[in-house]
Amino acid sequence: MSEQDIEIDTDDLSRRMDGAMGALKTEFASLRTGRASASMLEPVMVDAYGSKTPINQVGTVNVPEPRMVTVNVWDKSLVSAVEKAIMNSGLGINPQTNGTIVMLPIPELNEERRTELARVAAQYAENARVSIRNVRRDGMDQIKKAKNDGMSEDDQKIWESEVQDLTDTFIKSVDAALENKQAEIMQV
Repeated sequence: MSEQDIEIDTDDLSRRMDGAMGALKTEFASLRTGRASASMLEPVMVDAYGSKTPINQVGTVNVPEPRMVTVNVWDKSLVSAVEKAIMNSGLGINPQTNGTIVMLPIPELNEERRTELARVAAQYAENARVSIRNVRRDGMDQIKKAKNDGMSEDDQKIWESEVQDLTDTFIKSVDAALENKQAEIMQV
């Protein structure tokens, strides 16, 4: 194997770091701000037909007004299961039922709750940073292995700086996403 054959798969590293960003965006979407959004119900799982089912597979989720989310449950027998799932989800919303429509009025957030949500957002961001750093470590391990397989020191430095640049870029996006989310949460 000549040293020209040694390649580090930065596309794979980038894809994995992107996955961490995607997970962070999903977690951020589930954090309740003062505004209603259909995505806040994404993590809610309903006990339906003997298994845990995403809420959007048992009914239509709508946002008819800025402070209201509704779930139009397709199967009347699942209405109470949907209510129960929402109450146990930790969203802090009390559902109101009108036939097969479950209404979720979004209350104003108080200062204490905003601060708590901002802390949760920071924790999500830290988890994403850790995931990205783990991918970086994998990349650096690949480079070390390649050096043992005959990669030149110059190539090693080039690859290491490329992996580090990739990491820095993704960490910056995590920080920016966190800043935006915290500003959104703290906005009254």
